[in-house]
Amino acid sequence: MIKLRAMTSEEFASWQTKAKADYAADQIRVGNWTEENGQQKAEEQFAGYLPQGLDTENHYLSLVLDATTEETVGHVWYAVMPGSTGPTLFIASLGIDEPYRRKGYAAAVLRTLDGEARALGTNSIRLHVFGDNTPARALYAKLGYEETNVQMVKQL
Repeated sequence: MIKLRAMTSEEFASWQTKAKADYAADQIRVGNWTEENGQQKAEEQFAGYLPQGLDTENHYLSLVLDATTEETVGHVWYAVMPGSTGPTLFIASLGIDEPYRRKGYAAAVLRTLDGEARALGTNSIRLHVFGDNTPARALYAKLGYEETNVQMVKQL
C-alpha cells in the first residue's frame, strides 16, 4: 500500500518549516508552551534533534508514498536510539496529509517500521503521542503499542 522514500534536501527544507510550526502549535495547544515562546522552542528542539539536518546520524526522514500512484501522502521521521533494554527505533514524527487520513496509510507505515526496526537491529519501537490525539492513540493501541507514561492536568 505504501513505500517510504528518503527526503531530498529540498523536501526536507519544506517539511521542516511546516513540522516546526505544527510541533509548536501542538505544544501550545496542550499547554506546554506559550504563544510567545512556542516557535523559538520548536526551533531549538529541532536543532538539538537534527544538528546535521537531513544528514544527522541514525535519523531517517522519508516521504510516505502511495505504492500504486507514487503520490506523496505523508511523512515519517524515525531514529535509532539507546533504550533501557537495547537500541530502540523512536518514531519522532508520523504525519499523513489531510486528504489521505483514515484510509490505512498510517497503519501501513507502522507495519513497515516493524520490519525496518528489525533490520536496524532494534528490539522495540517507541513514540510520543499527545493525549488529546484520540484517533492516533486508538490506532497505536490496535497495532500493539502500550502506554508507558501518562501525564495529566486539571485546569483551575
